[in-house]
Amino acid sequence: MIPSNQISLVISTYNHVRPLELCLDGFRRQSAQPMEIIIADDGSASPTRDLIARLTPSLPCPVHHLWHEDKGFRKNIILNRSLAAAKGRYLVLTDADCIPHPRFVEDHASLAQPGFWVQGRRSYLDAAASASLKVGESIPTFRLLLSGQLTGAAKAFRLPFPVIRCDTAQRGIIGCNMAMWRDDLLAVNGWDEEYEGWGLGEDSDIGSRLYHLGRPRKFVYGRAILYHLHHPILGRDHLPKSQARLAETLRTKKIRCLRGVNQYVESNQAG
Repeated sequence: MIPSNQISLVISTYNHVRPLELCLDGFRRQSAQPMEIIIADDGSASPTRDLIARLTPSLPCPVHHLWHEDKGFRKNIILNRSLAAAKGRYLVLTDADCIPHPRFVEDHASLAQPGFWVQGRRSYLDAAASASLKVGESIPTFRLLLSGQLTGAAKAFRLPFPVIRCDTAQRGIIGCNMAMWRDDLLAVNGWDEEYEGWGLGEDSDIGSRLYHLGRPRKFVYGRAILYHLHHPILGRDHLPKSQARLAETLRTKKIRCLRGVNQYVESNQAG
C-alpha cells in the first residue's frame, strides 16, 4: 500500500482528443488523487495541446504535458521521458482511450506492494456506447452490459474484495493498466526503444524484464477497473519483428534494455 499522493499517473496518448477528454474527466472525479498526472504524448497535433491547456485548471492535481515530434510510433521514448520526469515513488500507467472507475487511483494505491508490480484489467465498450458517452456522466455499466454494448463483464465491476493471483505469466500483460515502483523501472532501464509499433513491445517486454529482476506481478480482478473505448484496429505489420525481440528477451532472461530511460535520467540530472 502507498499513499495516493506518492503516485505519478501516466496517460499515453496520440491524437485521441475526445477519448482524452473523457479519460481526464474520469480522473477529475477520483476518490483519491495522485501526486501528478503526466500526459505522455507521442506527437499529437495542436488540438490535444489545446484540450490539455483548457482542462488543466479544473483537474485536482498538477498536470504535465510531455510531447515530442510525430516521427511514427515512438511511444516507448515518451514513456521513458515520463519516467525520468516523474516525481512519485510509484507509477500507474494507462492510455487515453480508457476511462477509469472512480476508485481507480485508490485501488492502485492499496494494491501497491514492494517486490511486485500490478496488472489490472479492462472491459470493452462497443462503438455505439463509446460514441454516446458524455463528459461528466458516469458509465451505466449494468445497462450497457444488458444491452450487449459492454463486454468483459468479469473485468467491469468492482468487487467487495479483489481477486489476486501472483505469477510471472505472459498472458494478460497490457500496458493500459499497469503499476510499478519507480525504482524497479529504473533498475530495468525503463522501456526498450528498439521496439517499433503498438501492441507488444512496450508492454510484454517490460513486464518480462521486471519478472527477470525478481518482481512477479499481482494479476488483479475486481479492483482498478478501466473501461476501454472502441477504436479501429491499427496495422500490425511490425509484430514478427517485435515477437522475435521479445523471444530473445525471454531466452536470455534480460533485465536491462540497452536503449532505455538512462539517457533521459542522466540528462535531467545534468540539467
